[in-house]
Amino acid sequence: MSDRLDDLERRIDELRAAVRTAMRARDGGGARALRAELRSAERAWDALVTGEPPKTKERPPGLVTVREQVHQGLRLLGASAQPRLVVAVSEAFFGGTIRSGQLTSLRRDEERSFRSSPFGRPYYLCAALTDRLSPARGLLALSAWPLERRVVGPLSPRVDFLTAAIAVAGQSMEPPADGERAERLLARMARNIPGAGESVLGPPDPVRVIEAARAELRVHADRDTRDRAELAERAAAQLDDVTRLFGAATLSTIKKEKAK
Repeated sequence: MSDRLDDLERRIDELRAAVRTAMRARDGGGARALRAELRSAERAWDALVTGEPPKTKERPPGLVTVREQVHQGLRLLGASAQPRLVVAVSEAFFGGTIRSGQLTSLRRDEERSFRSSPFGRPYYLCAALTDRLSPARGLLALSAWPLERRVVGPLSPRVDFLTAAIAVAGQSMEPPADGERAERLLARMARNIPGAGESVLGPPDPVRVIEAARAELRVHADRDTRDRAELAERAAAQLDDVTRLFGAATLSTIKKEKAK
């Protein structure tokens, strides 16, 4: 078993390096093929370690709950996001069936679940936190993320958008569940990133989108990291378990609750 693990680990390292080389060369087809082989090698490694057979099929979309579909979308994006972006990602890459309206009460349901059984689930769909440590309007996050990723400073919306664009572009290099939706989503995001797609006919080049997004991220990253670290420190010191995930009530929220 040890020799087989060593062989697989070497192969995984080689494939990761080959994917990076293909992306730098803007060889989208080659990168997709290499990433498919990489996923296969990683599944084989997991199966060898756990003793379970490799999983060859995902659960059909109709059997995946709305909660799980949102979790999939947020994990791919790697940053807090508006429901409409989560829905678009779910449709494009996972064959999702959710609609924005279904997410209206989802965060409240998650908070009720956490209050009744704290940490009873592996993850919760929670809120991004503003500089007032209140829930950011319409921004979903994952409880498994560190506080630094869930708080929102002045530059964070832009940083999170660029982070999401990189993730979407990278995922677009693999065969998506819905190629047309994935292409449209990437095109919309590319239009908001200087150098990602202007004056280019046809669908945006994922590698170009990634390079342009990373270039802008380098401008904002240090300042945003400092801002988030300060907010996370305040949140850790001032909030309890519930409000670290779902935000502290503001004065306006208190007034609304009293008026009910």
